[in-house]
Amino acid sequence: MNIYDVSRRAGVSIATVSRVLNGNPNVSQNTRSRVLEVMDELGYTPNVFARGLGLNTMQTIGIMCSDSSDPYLAHAIYYLERGLKDYGYDAILCCTGSLLDNKRQYFDLLRSKKVDAIILAGSKFIEPRVRDNGYILEAAREIPIMLVNGFLEGENIYSTLCDDRTATYKATRELLRSGCRQILYLFTSFSYSGTCKLKGYRDALTGQGLSVEEDYIRHCPKDILAARELLLSLHESGLHFDAVLTSDDTLAVGAVKYAHAAGRSIPDDL
Repeated sequence: MNIYDVSRRAGVSIATVSRVLNGNPNVSQNTRSRVLEVMDELGYTPNVFARGLGLNTMQTIGIMCSDSSDPYLAHAIYYLERGLKDYGYDAILCCTGSLLDNKRQYFDLLRSKKVDAIILAGSKFIEPRVRDNGYILEAAREIPIMLVNGFLEGENIYSTLCDDRTATYKATRELLRSGCRQILYLFTSFSYSGTCKLKGYRDALTGQGLSVEEDYIRHCPKDILAARELLLSLHESGLHFDAVLTSDDTLAVGAVKYAHAAGRSIPDDL
């Protein structure tokens, strides 16, 4: 049985049935009693979509993330879901991976579920090419879009940002003040966040009148052992660095493991 069967049996519109389900006061007591009686006769159990017909809301928010195994994103999703629940909203989570086509497919899936808004958790949803963000801008004409640590200018799009550029700027500046001059920077992605962090590193060097040497900027997979092996290979190739700054904790752990394997003391030698 479904809401249409209840509507036909009770002789009322689908919207009226939905208003009864949602406790809307704009239904007469006689009509309410009749609808509830028919629901009981038919053994009808309402679902979220039936309830949403009368309120024009599913009370459901879509959340997309690229990788739920990432510690930062896992924590973000936890707090997002908990906050939404406090306001009476359910959540649908989609883990998209990094491919643009997959992001679009999951985005369309959430829109087909008639969610009330979509939250994009993490900065990897904003593409470098403007046209690749068109599907987000188009959807924002119909539903609110929220970006967690990402930025895209457009109507009905809301962004909350970490000041990643200042964070790496200050970290680099402290290393320079401690006497380091050959600071190796490891980063994982060219996302909005990754680009801001890299800018902070560059700005700190140029702000002290130092040149930015591209040999000291290295892209690395987000993997502890990959970071360790990359640093060991650079060490063995003769590239000298007296400090390592990383874009996230995973690479930092890899740097510590490199120091142990290379016999370099932290913080005396590195």
